Order: sequence, then C-alpha cells, then structure tokens
Amino acid sequence: MNKIIFSSMFLLFFEFLQSSIPADFWNGYTQKEKIAFINGVYGTVAKIKAHHKTEVRKQFIYDDNWVEPYYIERFYEIADEYLSEEVGYNINIIAMHMDAFYSNSDNYNIPVLEALRVVSLIQDGQKKTANLRLLRAQKKYEKD
Repeated sequence: MNKIIFSSMFLLFFEFLQSSIPADFWNGYTQKEKIAFINGVYGTVAKIKAHHKTEVRKQFIYDDNWVEPYYIERFYEIADEYLSEEVGYNINIIAMHMDAFYSNSDNYNIPVLEALRVVSLIQDGQKKTANLRLLRAQKKYEKD
C-alpha cells in the first residue's frame, strides 16, 4: 500500500515538474526577485571566470613557453555572452527585456539562462549572434 501511495505521489510530482515552463517560472517572480536572480547569475558567472583564470595561472606560472589554448579563450567568450557590459549595474533593464522576451509565445520553453544569454547579447549590440542563439533555442525547445 505504501508503494502505491509513494508511486502515485512521485507521478504527481513528476507531472507537476513537466507542466512548468520557463516562462511561468520567470513570470512567477516579482520585479525585485527577478533582479536578484539576474544579479546572482551575473555574480556567479564572473566568479567562475575569475576563479578559472586564477587556477590556470597557478598551473602554468613557471612555464615560460606556455600559450593559453583556444578552448580556454572560448570558455571566457561564452561566459561573457551571459553578462551584459553595456547595461552596467542597471540590471532592471535586463529584467524588463527578459519580461519582453517571455511575452513572445515562441520563447515560452526556452530556459531562463539561455534567455538571459540572448538578452545580454542584444544589450551589448551583438544582434547577429543573439538572433542565431535565439533561433537555435526556439528550434531546440519548440513544443509540437
């Protein structure tokens, strides 16, 4: 009997997780919570990047012939796509553009971090890259 109850609870919980879409997740927050979320993402990405640079420097500090490989440079470029430099500390602009992003039904299923990446790229004037990322995400996460 306990197994049946546990199984049914698990299925209900799993169904709840399946029915939640990123747009609902985002729109469920207040403006202050959205700003805090974006601030947290920005802080995390910046910290990861700084920590990685420190660790790479520690490993190769005594090797004069070492040249930073392309994949490390590419990692930093990808990390920078999630951060908007043009907006600066006015994260409210990003939050408002995220709201606009999720107002389009084609974007409902795109995960919040990918949406943030697209919005940050647009804010930094990288429209071509942002549009490419957006089209790929729309294709990847479209519901039939």
